[in-house]
Amino acid sequence: MLDQVCTHVLQIDQLKLNMFKGNLTEVATKYVPDLMSYFELKATKFTMRFPQPGPLEGISSRGKHIMKMTNITFTYPTAPKPQLTGVTVRVSLSTRAACIGANGAGKSTMIKLLTGELEPDKCSTGEVWKHPNARVAYVAQHAFHHIENHLEKTPNEYVRWRYEHGSDKEGLEKVTSKLTEEEELALSKPVLIDVADDKGVTKTMKAVFKRFTEGRRKIPKSKDQEYEIEWLSGFTSWVTSVKLNLLGFGKLLKQVDEKIAAKATQLVRPLTNKFVENHLNDVGLEPEFASHSRIGALSGGQKVKVVLAAAMWNTPHIIILDEPTNYLDRDSLGAMAEAINLYEGGVVIISHNAQFVDQVCPEVWHLENHTLNLKGSYDWLESANKEAAKVAKQADTYIDGQGNEVEIAKARKKASKSELKKIKKDIAAKRKGGQECYTDEELELAGFLPDV
Repeated sequence: MLDQVCTHVLQIDQLKLNMFKGNLTEVATKYVPDLMSYFELKATKFTMRFPQPGPLEGISSRGKHIMKMTNITFTYPTAPKPQLTGVTVRVSLSTRAACIGANGAGKSTMIKLLTGELEPDKCSTGEVWKHPNARVAYVAQHAFHHIENHLEKTPNEYVRWRYEHGSDKEGLEKVTSKLTEEEELALSKPVLIDVADDKGVTKTMKAVFKRFTEGRRKIPKSKDQEYEIEWLSGFTSWVTSVKLNLLGFGKLLKQVDEKIAAKATQLVRPLTNKFVENHLNDVGLEPEFASHSRIGALSGGQKVKVVLAAAMWNTPHIIILDEPTNYLDRDSLGAMAEAINLYEGGVVIISHNAQFVDQVCPEVWHLENHTLNLKGSYDWLESANKEAAKVAKQADTYIDGQGNEVEIAKARKKASKSELKKIKKDIAAKRKGGQECYTDEELELAGFLPDV
């Protein structure tokens, strides 16, 4: 549309005003290549890097889900009907999904359910689950709420405050992590546990909970895990997660998992002034602003970068962004798109910026009429960074957002000359008998066409 009404383009370069005759496309093509960022996000002159998540225990395929929400219904307290009904979605390391829908359709609500900001209706028959070691970075729609109480801190100070105890302090504010008075009272009462003595004899006894030691181990030949607990009597014991959930320790288990997951990054990413400064610079915030400016004095775009950097300090396996393009200029959007394409973890984005979403998210989650519909494919791997695509395609199947198993097409191996001769002979014989055993397209893909 601009090209249809534009006759001249004005540009300010190093305090000089330049004027070019022509529309925006002509000027960008012939005179000012930097203007191409208005047409293509990849034309940005800025760079942005997200920290890579690293391996995840028990996950050998990037298509295997590490977060899921199954048959979840949610109703706001004063609402006459559910905001979401029967929502099922799965997230893997290969996920590149855009969550779309009209305003009020429930996009942010679904994300908050997935991340534990909200709890499903008690009538929901499904579950919300996350791999115990998976780290998730979540930037809410109103991004500035993350930092609204820290405007007097520098971005560097804010990040170090947020992670000073290892795990993300914001994670402790989730509804699913906070204990109600009833839950605290229940946890103060004696419970029956099985304890093995020095001779290996197991006996059942009553004990009162004191704390989790943060010890956790996998039970051999089982998907369940055991957690070490210190009891008020002064001894410790190992209890399975299944039993702990039945006893009402579910929320505390999630806290333990969060702390253990966070520890995986602490040795390689020390919480020092210089290390945090470099991390902020990777996300596009220069040291001048990262360590020497108060958050309250930063621009809207710079504040968004602070929030992004802080959310990703613990090298997340999944990044969930609710309207991340707000306040960001074209160059920053292009840099973010490139960072997402090179990122080896999963990404879920809520955004109304069609160009941005089209470039980074081939899978679409469409919320309409209180339900979720999915569409998309595995094709994004063809345009993702080559090494990540190579690793991901080692799997035989891909699990889409609803948990459906999709076979990955493998490249056909071309036949040798002797094999080719035998196949041609076999095909000719079958076709002579009136049997159509192969299509011409299939034969061409295999590397030959029969002489029939």
